[in-house]
Amino acid sequence: MSDLVETYRGTVYPWHCDHIGHMNVMWYVGKFDEATWNFFALLGATPSYLRGNGRGMVAVDQRIAYQRELHAGDTVAVRSGALEVRDKVIRFVHEMRNAETQQVAAITMLTGVHIDTTTRKSCPLPAEVLVRARERTVAYELPW
Repeated sequence: MSDLVETYRGTVYPWHCDHIGHMNVMWYVGKFDEATWNFFALLGATPSYLRGNGRGMVAVDQRIAYQRELHAGDTVAVRSGALEVRDKVIRFVHEMRNAETQQVAAITMLTGVHIDTTTRKSCPLPAEVLVRARERTVAYELPW
């Protein structure tokens, strides 16, 4: 088992906030998406690997639990880890924290499938990606 690894760090800007003053859900999803691509790159599924081999990663399931509000000016950090690794599939978690208070703001769990971008069908992940993903497996208790 491994620890969560930091995959994103950023700031909440005023334009990220909705009419009641906290970060709108679309920005949580956006920040989690950026963390996802950093996590995949850490595992070896880099942009150049994906483009150069006609491969892609698609999300087939995503669940989010919002724990605490974030406001303009807050800094955030996302940490990530694999929950389950199969031949063509990685199920993983992102935990977003207020970087100042360390309070968990949101947690998301995603299931990603490796695909051939020409046939649009799932295909096996490279062996080295599977190894790295398994090294990043964490024990994490999801809130649902």
